[in-house]
Amino acid sequence: MSTTKLGGWKATIAVSMSNYIEAGSIIALATSLTLWQEYFGFTNLVVGLVAALSANAFGAAVGALIGGPLGDRYGRKFIYTYDLILYMFGTLLVIFAVAPWMLIAGVILTGIAVGAGVPVAWTYIAEEAPAEHRAKHVGTAQLAWSLGPALVFLFATLVVPLGLTGSRIIFAHLFVVALVTWWIRRGLSESATWKKSDEERRTAEAGGVKRRNYRELLTSATNLKALLFLTGVYALWNLVAGQMGIFMPRVYETAGVESATQQNLLQVLLWTLTVAATYFGFMKYGDRVDRRLLYGIGAVLGIIAWLLLVFAHVTMPVLIVFAALWGISAGIGAQAFYALWAAEMFPTRLRASAQGVLFFVARIVVGLLSYWFPTLLAERGVPFVGMIMIGALVAAMLIGVLWAPNTRGKSLEDIETERYGRAPEAVKQDAV
Repeated sequence: MSTTKLGGWKATIAVSMSNYIEAGSIIALATSLTLWQEYFGFTNLVVGLVAALSANAFGAAVGALIGGPLGDRYGRKFIYTYDLILYMFGTLLVIFAVAPWMLIAGVILTGIAVGAGVPVAWTYIAEEAPAEHRAKHVGTAQLAWSLGPALVFLFATLVVPLGLTGSRIIFAHLFVVALVTWWIRRGLSESATWKKSDEERRTAEAGGVKRRNYRELLTSATNLKALLFLTGVYALWNLVAGQMGIFMPRVYETAGVESATQQNLLQVLLWTLTVAATYFGFMKYGDRVDRRLLYGIGAVLGIIAWLLLVFAHVTMPVLIVFAALWGISAGIGAQAFYALWAAEMFPTRLRASAQGVLFFVARIVVGLLSYWFPTLLAERGVPFVGMIMIGALVAAMLIGVLWAPNTRGKSLEDIETERYGRAPEAVKQDAV
């Protein structure tokens, strides 16, 4: 059956749903980890392992390393043909899990699927967006990523009386969203930027030039500098956001908030403000103001939030301020800028591969800490883990403010030529 071709904002929204599904999967697991722990009798270390294997960490890392190069070689649309099919299969395993292996297998498969889809989504959106509105379009993915937790935490609050059955219902809703999104995406056109690059690749290969994406990524000084910069911005920030996404209810509990409903409502507040800050902050001003300034404001707000949690006497008003500060920070902070800069700082032929590598590194870092985080939180408390969070956030702030690229308003082609000092076609000849 034929489908209507999607373009412009409709295509941006359809592709952005990868972020809703990814974030929704993380929060669906976060709000149900304690219930799964009780159901299967998991220890804290096993809980950490499940979290580490999920869309929040190792699962997504593996998916990104696979999906990035495939997206560069076979096209952005190629990934969208298959990633959500794998995601839906994994989600079904979680929904009907009656044994630990079903839960773990489902978590891994959903993680691989979103890991393959999200970096390519950021790539596609940036390539299809007008140069003067690129931040606005890329911000749509961040908006969807924020909307996922806001809604899933709200759903989790409503189904608290249902226990684990309620959590299965939340995963079922993600299955339905993935099915509808997969159907709509059948009408997506391939990225015009990628098609042009692919024609150049075919011409070069016909002339005997072979393409080795990872070799060029890791041997070009320009690429290495970009990889190191973006790893500093995103991996360090995501080290914090990753633990918050999967373990924040436990942090609230350790801080004295024992009610699951109150924990979830704090997260609803946090993520609703992230949605608002993404729209009214990043999407409205990312193409209009100094990006270093906007990034710096977001980074400082996130640091202040964690300083409160670590050094203030924790009461409900303090937790509300914490949620508000972090929510606003996340809306105009590292992830939105990372998605934008990662698309801008690499040539088309390497763009998805580079994002795959960066996403892989970021999620591996999250996974390594996720394995120990529940135990550290239980044994050492919020102040100890909080200092780790603050250190990572300060480093990410400095790296982003000091070395942010000046790319606002420039086309991807102009940025590529400017960064490499010659035409993209000439640079391509180096990939031998």
